[in-house]
Amino acid sequence: MAKKVGILFGMEDTFPWAFIDKVNEMGKGEIVAEAVMIDKLEQGVDYGYAVIIDRISQDVPFYRAYLKNAALNGTYVINNPFWWSADEKFFNNALMTKLGIPLPKTVLLPSNDRPTNTTETSFRNLKFPHDWDYIFNYIGFPAYMKPHDGGGWKNVYRVENAEDMWNKLGETGQLVMMLQEEIFFEDYYRVYCLGKKYVHIMPYEPRNAPHLRYETTHKTEGKDREKLLKIIHDYTIKMNEALGYDFNTVEFAVKDGIPYAIDFCNPAPDADRNAVGEENFAWIVEHAAKLAIEKAKEYVPGKPNISWGKFVKDSFK
Repeated sequence: MAKKVGILFGMEDTFPWAFIDKVNEMGKGEIVAEAVMIDKLEQGVDYGYAVIIDRISQDVPFYRAYLKNAALNGTYVINNPFWWSADEKFFNNALMTKLGIPLPKTVLLPSNDRPTNTTETSFRNLKFPHDWDYIFNYIGFPAYMKPHDGGGWKNVYRVENAEDMWNKLGETGQLVMMLQEEIFFEDYYRVYCLGKKYVHIMPYEPRNAPHLRYETTHKTEGKDREKLLKIIHDYTIKMNEALGYDFNTVEFAVKDGIPYAIDFCNPAPDADRNAVGEENFAWIVEHAAKLAIEKAKEYVPGKPNISWGKFVKDSFK
């Protein structure tokens, strides 16, 4: 019987169908791919997928529950829905400090509005006021303010000074925000990483309109570029091994030859042909299919088979 690979997705319309076609081509009838279809979800029941690629559960809690149930039954879910539920950007930054990855200076800010069902006495462990002089001197201005959790460039602000930060923080409600040093970069890269081993480095210009961000090229040349790309490749592997993600993107801002990791928690990264361009699209489709087939071949029904990062695995030694 053929092993099944499923893909769970939402509004995107180029990557999922191309992925399905590529798996069916490469699987040669032994491994077949389809869009996951759910007509019921009963606790503990195995619905027969060897592998599922998750592109949407961050927005649909019902799908996240479906994937956890599938993982319990042995499905290899890309990415691990348990870790994805626990993950957040500030913790990832903290973890990278322990791995020696260059990062922008970053601090966490309390939410502007109190969380629902809390009162002033809920915050007796929080010192008022914060040491704002230290924070502002440490981070410097201009800076970026972004949610400590989530993605998609939502609620990201560039702040020019303390007054500007206070005004924009007032727009964030109950969101917990990070304040982060701005890196004035000479070069910038977005990097696909699949299976913690397949790496594809793409010149990227985050200041362009979204559909033009891949319409750029390397600024670093010659031997310096070779050295830089090797460092970026190695950092990318190291970071994803620690996090345990099998499908992720990492972004690096390069200043004075040093690649600073800016964003590296993108477990459902953009893979749309119209955004990433034909060459990058072909790479992600082929390698996503290759990874899914590898994992499908390893599948044993009922045996837990999900990816945990070195941070979690080392915690239980």
